Amino acid sequence: MPTVKAGVAAPDFTLPDLTGRPQALSALLSSGHVLIAFFKVSCPTCQYTFPFLERLHKQSEARRLQVYGISQDDRANSAKFAQQFGLSFPILLDSEEEDYPVSNAYGITHVPSLFLIDPGGQIALTSVGFCKADLEEMAQRGGRLPLFHRDEKIEAFRAG
Repeated sequence: MPTVKAGVAAPDFTLPDLTGRPQALSALLSSGHVLIAFFKVSCPTCQYTFPFLERLHKQSEARRLQVYGISQDDRANSAKFAQQFGLSFPILLDSEEEDYPVSNAYGITHVPSLFLIDPGGQIALTSVGFCKADLEEMAQRGGRLPLFHRDEKIEAFRAG
Protein backbone atom coordinates (compact mmCIF):
# COMPACT_ATOMS: atom_id res chain seq x y z
CA MET A 1 0.00 0.00 0.00
CA PRO A 2 1.21 3.54 -0.62
CA THR A 3 2.68 5.36 2.34
CA VAL A 4 0.78 8.56 1.53
CA LYS A 5 -2.84 8.17 2.65
CA ALA A 6 -6.07 10.05 2.02
CA GLY A 7 -6.50 13.17 4.13
CA VAL A 8 -2.88 14.33 4.02
CA ALA A 9 -1.18 16.89 1.81
CA ALA A 10 0.01 15.49 -1.50
CA PRO A 11 3.77 15.79 -1.97
CA ASP A 12 4.36 18.46 -4.60
CA PHE A 13 6.48 17.61 -7.61
CA THR A 14 7.65 18.79 -10.99
CA LEU A 15 8.19 16.16 -13.67
CA PRO A 16 8.74 16.35 -17.43
CA ASP A 17 6.00 15.18 -19.79
CA LEU A 18 6.77 13.14 -22.90
CA THR A 19 7.75 16.31 -24.78
CA GLY A 20 10.17 17.34 -22.01
CA ARG A 21 7.98 20.17 -20.72
CA PRO A 22 7.98 20.37 -16.90
CA GLN A 23 4.64 19.90 -15.15
CA ALA A 24 4.22 20.96 -11.51
CA LEU A 25 1.45 19.47 -9.40
CA SER A 26 0.84 22.83 -7.72
CA ALA A 27 0.08 24.40 -11.12
CA LEU A 28 -2.09 21.48 -12.26
CA LEU A 29 -4.29 21.82 -9.18
CA SER A 30 -5.31 25.35 -10.20
CA SER A 31 -7.68 23.72 -12.71
CA GLY A 32 -9.37 21.38 -10.24
CA HIS A 33 -8.98 17.79 -9.07
CA VAL A 34 -5.98 15.82 -10.34
CA LEU A 35 -5.79 12.04 -10.59
CA ILE A 36 -2.23 10.75 -10.79
CA ALA A 37 -1.63 7.12 -11.70
CA PHE A 38 1.82 5.59 -11.23
CA PHE A 39 2.66 2.74 -13.63
CA LYS A 40 5.22 0.56 -15.33
CA VAL A 41 4.76 -0.35 -18.99
CA SER A 42 5.33 -4.08 -18.31
CA CYS A 43 2.66 -4.26 -15.59
CA PRO A 44 -0.37 -6.33 -16.73
CA THR A 45 -2.68 -4.64 -14.21
CA CYS A 46 -1.56 -1.23 -15.48
CA GLN A 47 -2.32 -2.37 -19.02
CA TYR A 48 -5.81 -3.41 -17.85
CA THR A 49 -6.44 -0.21 -15.84
CA PHE A 50 -5.19 2.53 -18.14
CA PRO A 51 -7.86 2.20 -20.85
CA PHE A 52 -10.43 2.89 -18.10
CA LEU A 53 -8.40 5.92 -17.00
CA GLU A 54 -8.51 7.09 -20.62
CA ARG A 55 -12.28 6.71 -20.56
CA LEU A 56 -12.41 8.73 -17.34
CA HIS A 57 -10.18 11.37 -18.91
CA LYS A 58 -12.35 11.63 -22.03
CA GLN A 59 -15.55 11.88 -20.03
CA SER A 60 -14.07 14.43 -17.64
CA GLU A 61 -12.46 16.82 -20.12
CA ALA A 62 -15.20 19.43 -19.74
CA ARG A 63 -15.30 18.90 -15.98
CA ARG A 64 -12.74 19.73 -13.38
CA LEU A 65 -10.82 16.43 -13.18
CA GLN A 66 -7.47 15.94 -14.89
CA VAL A 67 -5.77 12.57 -15.33
CA TYR A 68 -1.97 12.19 -15.44
CA GLY A 69 0.03 9.00 -15.76
CA ILE A 70 3.39 8.90 -13.99
CA SER A 71 5.70 6.41 -15.67
CA GLN A 72 8.54 4.59 -13.98
CA ASP A 73 9.98 3.79 -17.42
CA ASP A 74 11.99 5.73 -19.98
CA ARG A 75 10.53 8.24 -22.44
CA ALA A 76 10.51 5.93 -25.49
CA ASN A 77 8.80 3.00 -23.76
CA SER A 78 6.33 5.33 -22.02
CA ALA A 79 5.39 6.93 -25.35
CA LYS A 80 4.96 3.49 -26.91
CA PHE A 81 2.69 2.45 -23.99
CA ALA A 82 0.57 5.58 -24.43
CA GLN A 83 0.21 4.92 -28.15
CA GLN A 84 -0.51 1.20 -27.71
CA PHE A 85 -3.33 1.85 -25.23
CA GLY A 86 -4.70 4.96 -26.97
CA LEU A 87 -3.93 7.33 -24.11
CA SER A 88 -4.52 11.01 -24.73
CA PHE A 89 -3.96 12.21 -21.18
CA PRO A 90 -0.46 13.47 -20.29
CA ILE A 91 2.26 11.05 -19.25
CA LEU A 92 4.91 12.34 -16.86
CA LEU A 93 8.30 10.70 -16.41
CA ASP A 94 9.57 9.76 -12.96
CA SER A 95 12.35 7.75 -14.59
CA GLU A 96 14.42 10.70 -15.79
CA GLU A 97 16.26 10.43 -12.49
CA GLU A 98 17.51 7.07 -11.30
CA ASP A 99 16.06 7.21 -7.82
CA TYR A 100 12.37 7.79 -8.76
CA PRO A 101 11.91 10.78 -6.44
CA VAL A 102 8.14 11.18 -6.87
CA SER A 103 7.39 7.46 -6.60
CA ASN A 104 9.43 7.42 -3.40
CA ALA A 105 7.71 10.55 -2.05
CA TYR A 106 4.34 8.82 -2.51
CA GLY A 107 5.62 5.53 -1.06
CA ILE A 108 4.88 3.48 -4.18
CA THR A 109 5.40 -0.25 -3.64
CA HIS A 110 2.97 -1.60 -6.27
CA VAL A 111 1.61 -0.31 -9.56
CA PRO A 112 -0.75 0.92 -10.58
CA SER A 113 -1.12 3.27 -7.61
CA LEU A 114 -3.70 6.05 -7.99
CA PHE A 115 -4.14 9.24 -6.00
CA LEU A 116 -7.05 11.63 -6.39
CA ILE A 117 -5.90 15.05 -5.20
CA ASP A 118 -8.34 17.86 -4.47
CA PRO A 119 -7.71 21.46 -5.61
CA GLY A 120 -6.43 22.33 -2.13
CA GLY A 121 -3.64 19.78 -2.47
CA GLN A 122 -5.10 17.14 -0.14
CA ILE A 123 -5.24 13.51 -1.14
CA ALA A 124 -8.93 12.65 -1.35
CA LEU A 125 -8.65 8.97 -2.33
CA THR A 126 -5.94 6.36 -2.90
CA SER A 127 -6.13 3.06 -4.74
CA VAL A 128 -3.65 0.28 -5.52
CA GLY A 129 -4.13 -2.20 -8.34
CA PHE A 130 -7.37 -2.21 -10.29
CA CYS A 131 -10.34 -1.58 -8.00
CA LYS A 132 -13.61 -1.03 -9.83
CA ALA A 133 -15.29 0.58 -6.80
CA ASP A 134 -12.42 3.06 -6.33
CA LEU A 135 -12.51 4.06 -10.00
CA GLU A 136 -16.28 4.55 -9.79
CA GLU A 137 -15.84 6.77 -6.74
CA MET A 138 -13.14 8.82 -8.49
CA ALA A 139 -15.41 9.22 -11.49
CA GLN A 140 -18.32 10.26 -9.28
CA ARG A 141 -16.18 12.88 -7.53
CA GLY A 142 -15.35 14.18 -10.99
CA GLY A 143 -19.10 14.74 -11.50
CA ARG A 144 -19.50 12.52 -14.53
CA LEU A 145 -21.73 9.74 -15.80
CA PRO A 146 -21.02 6.10 -14.84
CA LEU A 147 -17.55 4.98 -15.85
CA PHE A 148 -18.51 1.40 -16.62
CA HIS A 149 -21.28 0.29 -18.94
CA ARG A 150 -23.94 -2.17 -17.76
CA ASP A 151 -23.12 -4.69 -20.48
CA GLU A 152 -19.39 -4.79 -19.62
CA LYS A 153 -17.98 -7.69 -17.64
CA ILE A 154 -15.51 -5.91 -15.38
CA GLU A 155 -13.82 -7.69 -12.50
CA ALA A 156 -14.07 -6.00 -9.10
CA PHE A 157 -10.38 -6.14 -8.25
CA ARG A 158 -7.06 -7.05 -9.79
CA ALA A 159 -3.89 -6.85 -7.67
CA GLY A 160 -1.03 -4.66 -8.84
